[in-house]
Amino acid sequence: MTTAGRLDLRTLDDGGQRADDVGGDIAAWIAGAHRTLDLALYDVRIPGPVGDDIAASIEAARARGVRVRIAIHDPEREPTRPTTTPPQTRPDLLAETGADVRLIDGRGDLMHHKFAVRDGAALWCGSTNWTLDSWTREENVIVTVVSQPVAQAYERTFQELWSRRHIEDTGAFEAPVARVGAALVRPWFCPGRGRELAHRIATRIDRARHRVRIASPVLTSAPVLAALAEVLHDGRVSATGVVDLTQTEGALAQWRANDQVRWKAPVLEEVLAGLDFHGKRSRPYAPDTPHDFMHAKISVVDDAVFVGSYNLSRSGEDNAENVLEIDDRILADRVAAWIDEVRERYPDAR
Repeated sequence: MTTAGRLDLRTLDDGGQRADDVGGDIAAWIAGAHRTLDLALYDVRIPGPVGDDIAASIEAARARGVRVRIAIHDPEREPTRPTTTPPQTRPDLLAETGADVRLIDGRGDLMHHKFAVRDGAALWCGSTNWTLDSWTREENVIVTVVSQPVAQAYERTFQELWSRRHIEDTGAFEAPVARVGAALVRPWFCPGRGRELAHRIATRIDRARHRVRIASPVLTSAPVLAALAEVLHDGRVSATGVVDLTQTEGALAQWRANDQVRWKAPVLEEVLAGLDFHGKRSRPYAPDTPHDFMHAKISVVDDAVFVGSYNLSRSGEDNAENVLEIDDRILADRVAAWIDEVRERYPDAR
């Protein structure tokens, strides 16, 4: 097991940073590419000077001989779930950078990744779409990793998407654990291992000894809900979190109207109330309004952090998603404190 590498995690807050700061960091990260740059992005929408700077960094990479490929969710394939924000990516604008652009068919689900791999050795990932609102109006997380084993797992998933042009069965492999600095890091991918990922998170919650902290737009995964219900009734660990209240209420309304899943509504309500979850009342989605969702997808269970593009939802298991499972006490302490800070900004979710 390699011990080389570096992992950095950055949190974004509603109104807490400028778009050109985040965009400038992305442009600088792209500037480090020497051979290859592969991007899998759900939503790209960066008008104005910030987008121009990122486009220029891609064009400069192409000019120095870097192979640049961008896989995006096919914007003609709108999400089938009413609570999902559709992407507004313009493939023609991406192609103007000289990158090779490929549309990925979700076949009813989403190519929901937000990651980039540089030279098969460095990774940019997290919950953050490449949009101005994602960088300025939403709670989000960005992770950068320098680790060949981790980056190569993502490269393998990217290549599956690129060659197949659809998300079905991508990521259906067990990625190895890598030591990155002081952390142990394991990548997970959906839909190939979506069920296993949900049960992995649920199992760690069920076995938690002192804390569980969750930030997720929605909380609809049956295994995770069941594990949280057990934590609530046992009362053995400190557990709480924050959701997007608007999206959560939308999910509850759908469940109540569907006999097959109606049973989940009282379980979720009990968990949210009993564990004192709080919720951000974001604006309902509309194309021309600010998107200010509580968009972070990150959980802390004892000294483990799960972070990526995956909502703690049943639908997330079927989308193309990615998660890093990171065992690192210092990082877990920092993330848990941030989730508590976000939670305190918003009212209770009951």
